[in-house]
Amino acid sequence: DHETSDPSASSNTNACTLQFKHPKHNLLPLPLLPLLLYHPTMSTQVSGMALAIRSATESDTFDLAGHSPSSIETTVTSAFTDPFNLSEMIRITFVVGAGKLGRSKYDDKASLHVTSALRQLGYVEDRGASCVNECGGSFKTQHDTGKNLFTVVVFPKLVQEGDNGGESNNTGGGNSMEYPIPIPLVEGSALHTVLLSSEATFEKMVPSMAPSWSEKKFCSELLKDSLDTVEQMDGKLMTGTPLSDDEQAFYDDVGGALVIGSKLECIKKQMQQQVEAGALTADERNNLIHQVSERLEGLNDEI
Repeated sequence: DHETSDPSASSNTNACTLQFKHPKHNLLPLPLLPLLLYHPTMSTQVSGMALAIRSATESDTFDLAGHSPSSIETTVTSAFTDPFNLSEMIRITFVVGAGKLGRSKYDDKASLHVTSALRQLGYVEDRGASCVNECGGSFKTQHDTGKNLFTVVVFPKLVQEGDNGGESNNTGGGNSMEYPIPIPLVEGSALHTVLLSSEATFEKMVPSMAPSWSEKKFCSELLKDSLDTVEQMDGKLMTGTPLSDDEQAFYDDVGGALVIGSKLECIKKQMQQQVEAGALTADERNNLIHQVSERLEGLNDEI
């Protein structure tokens, strides 16, 4: 039942082999890469944790239990090579060690591997750093005595206003930097595939396109950014401001906020089913546990 009008539909092409092509890059496999359009310099071997870090919009914690030195260095390099496209600073915390009971879960030099990789990217250690924009590009080590955990706290570099990554991105239409996603869409890209597929085709291709919970999470962030983009365009139209040719093409192609919203609900449902089935990696489980714990602590503080 493939629909020939969909870029993702083909009688002899499975969703898991779909590829996208960025103007500056070779063809890359679609799984694990829905956010590469945001960060085109990221390695194709990027880990799920690195993508989770890149997609973070609020402070989060990541547990490095069970990670090898090479995995740690690759994750840090992939996650922090490019500045984050955020307006306000966030705190990325790596758990790199634990007390006597949990010590064996961590590489003995996990902290050193994290900080060494950060220094190679131009990050500096600042024991007085805090969660403010001025501290972007710094890190500090801490010992949480309450939980008996050792951590490295990173305050990522942020994209500076007007910074276009050092390269011209003028498409002759709407400025892509005005929106959370690049405009115009790159034909054949992951973003193009996700947004232009029908709702039915999208639902069928999600399991192979994004088999892990983390990959589904990244795809959901992609859809949220796309929804924000459509809503910004709606705001322009409401004020009588005409859209550029590129903006109008995007607006017409994606099917509007209702279609994107439907896809977002679809992938959220599949994420919930994966949680209920226990089909999560150790990193994903730890990440979710930390998120829930931090939210509970926040609620307790408010009470």
